[in-house]
Amino acid sequence: MYTNFMPNTLRVLSRYGGLFLQGAGITLLLSAITVFFGAIFGSLLALMRRSRLGPVRWLATTYVEVVRGTPLLLQLYVFYFILPDLVRFISLSKFASVSIALIFNSAAYVCEIVRAGIAAVDPGQAEAARSLGLGARQTMARVVLPQAIKNILPALGNEFVTVIKETSLASVFFVGDLMTQYNIVKGSMHLVIEPLMIVGVVYFVLTFVLSKLIARYERRLKASD
Repeated sequence: MYTNFMPNTLRVLSRYGGLFLQGAGITLLLSAITVFFGAIFGSLLALMRRSRLGPVRWLATTYVEVVRGTPLLLQLYVFYFILPDLVRFISLSKFASVSIALIFNSAAYVCEIVRAGIAAVDPGQAEAARSLGLGARQTMARVVLPQAIKNILPALGNEFVTVIKETSLASVFFVGDLMTQYNIVKGSMHLVIEPLMIVGVVYFVLTFVLSKLIARYERRLKASD
């Protein structure tokens, strides 16, 4: 069965190499959008979880627990099939619906990353800022958050790596990502293992390169300290 593995793999690459590259580009785009907006909404959620207002804190905590306690695939189905009916005044593409679902999911995990980053800042920094006359908001914006951001950037990079792999679930809705291209090639050439191995290698290359860049950035942060 596997005697033709290499010839078949080369045949798949020669015929559909461009399709896999296109899928890699869409996977990276989907991951970048998810991490960017997930970081924004996740940061807001982290601040909400630290709020003194009980309902605000409860709302953010409930959001995080619900998202973390349900499968990502289930969330994708909900956003793909239900969200367009809720916002009929806006025409949402498949890519947009899937992107929103991934952002919705990522924001909960980023919230915990940001919250941990804020907690890691020495409380004495905030006390010193307060003693200098800064208010709570000024202390958070000018003293705590700049230091917290330095702590959480490597973790956000790791979230990027995780999201790249999680986008494979988006192939259920054929949005053009790597696994979508795999399904297309599999159906066209009636081969399963060869295109799957190619996709696996592409995922590995993407995550490996990104992981090395993150590790290099972490070393720079430690050196600057």
